[in-house]
Amino acid sequence: MIDQLLTQLHIWQNKPVLFAPGEPRFWDDPHISQSMLESHLDDRHEAASRQSQVIEKTVQHWLGSGLVKPGDRLLDLGCGPGLYAQQLSLAGVNVTGVDISENSLRYAIKRAKAQDLDIDYRLINFLDLDEKESYDVIIQVYGELNTFSDPVRDKLMSVIGRALKPGGRFIFDLSTRHLRSKQKTGSSWFVEDTGFWRPHRHLVLEQNFDYPQHDVWLDQYIVADHEDVKIYRNWFHDYQLDTIQPVLSHLGYTIQHVWDDLAGSDYTEDGDWLGLVVTNDKR
Repeated sequence: MIDQLLTQLHIWQNKPVLFAPGEPRFWDDPHISQSMLESHLDDRHEAASRQSQVIEKTVQHWLGSGLVKPGDRLLDLGCGPGLYAQQLSLAGVNVTGVDISENSLRYAIKRAKAQDLDIDYRLINFLDLDEKESYDVIIQVYGELNTFSDPVRDKLMSVIGRALKPGGRFIFDLSTRHLRSKQKTGSSWFVEDTGFWRPHRHLVLEQNFDYPQHDVWLDQYIVADHEDVKIYRNWFHDYQLDTIQPVLSHLGYTIQHVWDDLAGSDYTEDGDWLGLVVTNDKR
């Protein structure tokens, strides 16, 4: 085990190439998926989802501004445990939520049934969606679009454009380099008897890499236990308004609204987040 660990650490200690993959489909792991769900639901922090008061403020902004209306068909991409979907459904919006985590969807379905909400939850990779002009609004929150390489981002934007009705709106947010500048590159390690990654004793080596020429950041986790060594990578491609605007234009989208967050805070050039509403030109 020690020889394997040292070999893997030697390979992984160097800066990876952009968007090099880590452990695939780790959200299917029974323990990690439960840890993710617990993180989504923990209102003490925003490690996986925004806090409940922020979600409520955001949904009320959408409804109050008319961006989302009762009776609209809305698609929540990466809906997780349904934190936005539930509130929107309570407001009379016809919600479809898609996610790749069976554990999170199981919780979302249970909560919808308890509240007698008719939400259509689907276990599917949203890149595999094949719907045409079906939704008035599509949402994707908490910077999920940041996590994709350019080709995957463009593929998803094509899926979204096809699924939107003419005049439909895509509402999403993006992290900026201002947020990333608050983080520091480096590495640290710790041993836990139980934790996010494993239910038993394990070693975690955290590494952070910056790719400033590409506006990309990597959070990397090497996890070793008595069985094996695995690597998990979270990639983030950050944007500013002047870097996302040409991307959207090239893909056939027009920006309708820009804020510092999806709750409608006034736009500033040095915000940590961009909140955007775009429409597809249907070219």
